Amino acid sequence: MEPIEIVDRLGRWSSGRGRLSALLAGRIRELIDDGELRPGEPLPTDRALAAALAVGRSTVVAAYEMLRADGRVVRRQGSGTQVAGERESEPPTGLLGDLPSPDTSAPIFLQHIEPQPGAIPLASAAPTAPPATLLDAQRRVLDRIDGDPTSDPAEIDFGYYPAGHPRLRSAIADYYRRLGVPTDPAQILVSNGSQQAISLLTRLLITPGDRVLVEAPTYPGALEVFRAGGADLVPLQVGMADLPASIAARPAALAYLVATHHNPTGRLLGALPGERLARAADVAGMWLIDDRSLGDLVFPGGRTPKPLAAHAERVITLGSLSKVVWGGLRVGWVRAPRPLINRLTRVRAVHDIGGSVLTQLAAADLVDDLDRLSAETGRRLKTSHDHLCAALADRLPDWEFEPAVGGQSLWVRLPYGDGDSFAQEAMRHGVAVLPGSGLDISGGGVDYLRLHFQLSPEVLTDAVRRLATAWQAYRPPVEPLVDRPKLAV
Repeated sequence: MEPIEIVDRLGRWSSGRGRLSALLAGRIRELIDDGELRPGEPLPTDRALAAALAVGRSTVVAAYEMLRADGRVVRRQGSGTQVAGERESEPPTGLLGDLPSPDTSAPIFLQHIEPQPGAIPLASAAPTAPPATLLDAQRRVLDRIDGDPTSDPAEIDFGYYPAGHPRLRSAIADYYRRLGVPTDPAQILVSNGSQQAISLLTRLLITPGDRVLVEAPTYPGALEVFRAGGADLVPLQVGMADLPASIAARPAALAYLVATHHNPTGRLLGALPGERLARAADVAGMWLIDDRSLGDLVFPGGRTPKPLAAHAERVITLGSLSKVVWGGLRVGWVRAPRPLINRLTRVRAVHDIGGSVLTQLAAADLVDDLDRLSAETGRRLKTSHDHLCAALADRLPDWEFEPAVGGQSLWVRLPYGDGDSFAQEAMRHGVAVLPGSGLDISGGGVDYLRLHFQLSPEVLTDAVRRLATAWQAYRPPVEPLVDRPKLAV
């Protein structure tokens, strides 16, 4: 292909935000995905395209390398660069520097997009049915509005609240004050679940090519959003003890941390290490996202440290009702300094003028009662956790895991093989599990699975029985791996 031809197709490729190399790679990827550049079609040489675009050769080289890492092009010595064929273009998982993508192939989302009838859903965790407390809260809201609509005019006006309904923002602020973090309602933005909150923050704070520090492993939904934003993902150990050294070596736009009941390991970051991380982010002038969506899933007798926002200004705290109440209750939130919330509200207003007012009013009642709801959910999850641990020890004794101290999942290591191929075998036996490769960008999660225990003990018994049958069918004719470090997370 002649350089002038692809220049015409690229159009205004450099008009976005971020590094030129990331913008160029993103536009070429769009042309490939739209079929304008066909499999096997040759692309201009680095020098020729750089000259045609009036950019440095290093910009084109970097763009081509991003596309190569993403599986969109093939670069061979002596043959130049060409669009990858169908087999070559399947993007590998867990690569650093993945390009923005308009869709997803992540198993955690595909379980909901393409559900498998009859399969036990262990890939995506959330309570499976709305509890009576939610239904009661919704009835109270409807009765209140129907019985005396003048009692609260704000409940029946236009209904557009980009930052969230004032009643719910106030309830969430009170919740943080109970946790020991002074909070004003103006520091709260209500979102349609924590996933939307991460998306809004990514749109506001990340430009393509920015470094984002993440734990390895971590919540895969956050990784998908950061990749879509063009972030350069940098893996750190669980708990991010290596964060100060990482940002001292090279600045980052933000760090994303699950300090309370870590997803997927269920671990709890201590108060002192958490305070050190928050202060290190403040000193570096970097935003630290403290995702506490699982923070209220506390086992009986357990206690959690204060949110990291108690120790520093540049901490963004995420929360959600999806795990403690019901996945279908799409109410999450962001707690952050007021100037950031103001900017985030403007971003949200462009894409979503606001969530359901009736749902938010019901959610406000639930947040007021969150301590009791957390205790009830914690007791239920502890029972299911202990049952799952016992069932795995009985039916699959060679699988390795550490019991969780809270949260909703176990991080399970297979004695051999890999999580991706076993997940396919498990699906053939009627269980959807989440392979670890999509949670760990360092590559260390290949032989892991994430199993959640939000389901009842009876369902978990059936799930483990099916997994044990699948494991017998999966056994490859090779010796197990030896001398592996134990649960290196």
